[in-house]
Formats: sequence, structure tokens, C-alpha cells
Amino acid sequence: MNRRFFLKNTGLAGAGLGVAANLSSCKEAKSEEAKTTDVAANFELLEATIDQLQEKMKSGALTSEKITQLYLDRIQAIDKSGPKLNAVIEINPDALSIAKTMDQERAAGKLRGPLHGIPVLIKDNIDTGDKMQTTAGALALAGNIAAKDAFIVKKLRDAGAVLLGKTNLSEWANYRSTSSSSGWSSRGGQTKMPYVLDHNPCGSSSGTGSAVSANLCAIGIGTETDGSITCPSSVSGLVGIKPTVGLWSRSGIIPISSTQDTAGPMARTVKDAAIFLGVLAGIDAEDERTKESEGKSLADYTVALKTDALKGKRIGVDLKKKSTNQFINRLQDATIKKLEELGATIVDVSYISAIGELGKYEGEILNTEFKVGVNAYLAKTKISNNTLTKVIAFNKTNEDAAMPYFKQELLEACEKTTGPNSEAYQEALEIGRDGSRKILLDLMKEHQLDAFAGITMGPSCSIDVMYGDRWGDDFLTQPAAMSGFPHITVPAGMVYELPVGFSFFGAPYTEATLIGFAYAFEQATKKRVVPNFKPSFLP
Repeated sequence: MNRRFFLKNTGLAGAGLGVAANLSSCKEAKSEEAKTTDVAANFELLEATIDQLQEKMKSGALTSEKITQLYLDRIQAIDKSGPKLNAVIEINPDALSIAKTMDQERAAGKLRGPLHGIPVLIKDNIDTGDKMQTTAGALALAGNIAAKDAFIVKKLRDAGAVLLGKTNLSEWANYRSTSSSSGWSSRGGQTKMPYVLDHNPCGSSSGTGSAVSANLCAIGIGTETDGSITCPSSVSGLVGIKPTVGLWSRSGIIPISSTQDTAGPMARTVKDAAIFLGVLAGIDAEDERTKESEGKSLADYTVALKTDALKGKRIGVDLKKKSTNQFINRLQDATIKKLEELGATIVDVSYISAIGELGKYEGEILNTEFKVGVNAYLAKTKISNNTLTKVIAFNKTNEDAAMPYFKQELLEACEKTTGPNSEAYQEALEIGRDGSRKILLDLMKEHQLDAFAGITMGPSCSIDVMYGDRWGDDFLTQPAAMSGFPHITVPAGMVYELPVGFSFFGAPYTEATLIGFAYAFEQATKKRVVPNFKPSFLP
């Protein structure tokens, strides 16, 4: 079971008025489209990297305040107007003042590091001890103002980043309904993906994926339980890293699973993702899992950025797992050929179906841990809906607003679980989690593999809020998710004018190795395409 798959016109008074109104509407639409095209094509910071922004601030060509204002203007032009991506759920009212402070520090000779003055967007399930809400996109949590920053947000501020705002997401990180539309939340509405606007941004880090791809910020943070960083990164032409569970703290993040949850970077380049990964890694006393990372993490993952990183490496690919789509298969074949040209040896290994069989245990793990984790999180808030029971009741009472398209059968299933001491949960951990880890580690040892690889997933499906997502069978998120292993996706090409990513994943705390592989592939192929906000495939 993969969590990703659980997953207005008004009338006119008369014909004459209708024609006039339609002509006026057409002119306005063309005018708006022209404005959008202009902003999209002429944005001063289009595809700007962290290094490029730092150079502009160092030279005095731009300040952090000016850069922040440019991104805020971009959000207004692209996210709130024009194509209306609806990726940003809330703007930080303190963004410009933070940027001013960073400029003052720079002028005084104080530089905090590579993120000093860099504007960042984060997902709306991550606590910020400021004026912004943390709601997981749910109306039931509206008004939740966190008492303090999540651990990774504190590290973000300490690094000198400018917190621009929060991004929309699949409500409850896409753990509410089996027929949800990724990128839809009752608080934020439906996020669009920036390549073809009527197509799905995937999720649950939908807003972060669309925002980073559309150049609404320099870089962003998503969270993943199973596919929620790597899927939206793949469909929006991004580099996304799901770290080893334990590399980044989860305290202060609305949870699903203590076994599988992690936050991670979403960026337009491997280098930017690598910079971000090291800055936010660290041991947190409030997250026991992070103690496992001691001595295994790097403060700077850019040391892994080598164009010859694949030379002499053995990469496991499940060549028996074929897509039903010929274009996806051709893309994988071409990508494998490129890896071989870069010096890698491709080893045919079979594991996807075996881990897929273990996937039936994933639901028990997530359902049990969701109830425990969410109740613990809500108990610390000051909102009235401070238990899962109350959230479910709120949604029923406010059904038209909270559940207009799909319901909350996953929340209700979680509520029925009996806790982590149950036999079913313990069996799921032993067979599902531990079994998936054993399959992967045994294969790595047997075949002397440095990593696994394959197409991350197929291209984006159409948005359908009424009947839910309709993804294909081409996902490669589950093995790394269930095992807690690190996973990076990098742009591999386009299918049907939509981005498709290629994944590398491997043993715990091998992020540097995976980043090296992704960087070598990225530099040799340059498959990232700037989105152009096409309205639809339909004429």
C-alpha cells in the first residue's frame, strides 16, 4: 500500500449582455495572460541559485530586502494572480523585517553562512513561533499559532534565512481520505502544478513543489512519509531529498509516522539541496531518532558534488519492473545508458514486487502512529480541536466547508487503532519495516551495490477533486519510505510535456553518496525545464 494512492460560471441576463461580457472577458483574459507571460519571462531572479543570490548580495547589486520583495511580488503575480498556482497558503508579515536585519548584519561584517539572507518557503505542517498559523491545511486547526519554532525552523533562522511564508499541502499531509486530490486542503484550496495548470502537483508537499519550481522562492522545505517530497519534486522538475529518518529533526512538525516521517529540501539544483541538507541536520533532544545520526551526518554536503561520482559505482535497477507506458520505459532506458556512460555498472536486481507485498503492513504502522503522534501534538496547542476525536467531529459538523469533495475515512481508521502495544502494530513493524530494510541491505551486500535507482514516478495526472488522484503504477517511493532510507530525485526528462524524475536511494546515512550520483547525472544532462504555466493539454 502506497500512501500516495490511498490515497464558476454565472448566468447572464440577456444575449446582448452575454456577447458584450464575453468580449470584455476575452480581452481581460488576454491582458492577464500577457502580464503573466511577461512576469514569467522577465523575472530578474528566474532560476537563481543560492550561490548566485549570495554573489548579488556580496557585490551590492541586490540586498536581501530587495530579493525578498522580488519574490513577494512574484508570489502576487504568479500565485495569487495570473495562473493562480495557489501554492502559498500564508505570507510571513515579518519577512521584509527579517531581510532588513540580515542586510544590517552583512553590512556589519557578520555572515551566518550560505543561507544568510536567502528567502525560503516551508510547508504548513511545520511550527513557526511567529504570527503565522500551522494547520496542515485543515480548517479544524485554523488559528493554531505555535508556541515556538520547530527545531529545523530554529536552525533555519539561526542560519540567517528569510522565512517568506508557508505553502499549501494535501490536507493532513494527504492522510485524510483514500480518494483525496493531492494539493487540496480545506484551508488552502487546490494547488496547481506550474507546467500544465490542470494537472496535479502531487503531494503532500504540493505547495512547496509548485512554489520552488515556479521561482516563488530560492528553496523550500517539504515533509515525507511515503512520496511526499519525492513525488512533488519529480512532477515539478525539482531535486528533492528525503533524508534518512533521523537526519533532520521532526519535533514541531504535525506528524503521521514516527517510523517514516522526515522533512527535507526541495530545490531547483542538486547543489542548493545539498547546501540546505547540511545546514538543517542536527541532533534534537526532543526527537530521539536524531541521536542515531551522531557521527553519521555532514555539516556540508557540497563536498560530495563531483562530476565523476558515478565512475566505478554499482547501481541496482529492477529491470523487470516495466511501466505500461512506452515513453516512461524509453526514458528509463536512456537514463540508464547515461549512467553507464558516466562510468556506472548497472546491476539487474529484483526487489520492487517483494517490498510491494510488504506494503500491506504500512497502513497499520501509519494509522497507529498517526493517532498517537497527532494527539500528542494537538495536546500542546491552544485550539479547541485538540484531539483527533474532536477534529473528526469538527469535520462532520462543518462538512460542506471541511469535506466538500472527499471525506475522512483515514482519520476515522486511525481513531479506531488501539495503540503501539497492539499485536497487529508490532507485527507490522517486524514484517513490514524490518523486512523491507532486510531485503534492501541483503541485496546491497550480495551484489556490492552502492545504491538503487530508477524512474521516480510517471508524469503528473489531471486534477480531480471529486474522485481523487489517478496515478499510474510507476512509483519508486515505497522502498526508501518503508525502510527509512535516504532517497533523492533529480530531473530526468519530459513525458507529455510534463517532468519526470529519476531516483537514487540507498543505505542509511549515505546522503553524500546519493548526492554525488545525482549531481553527476544532473551536470551531464541538464534536464531541468523552466515551467511556462500552460493552461491545459486540451484545445
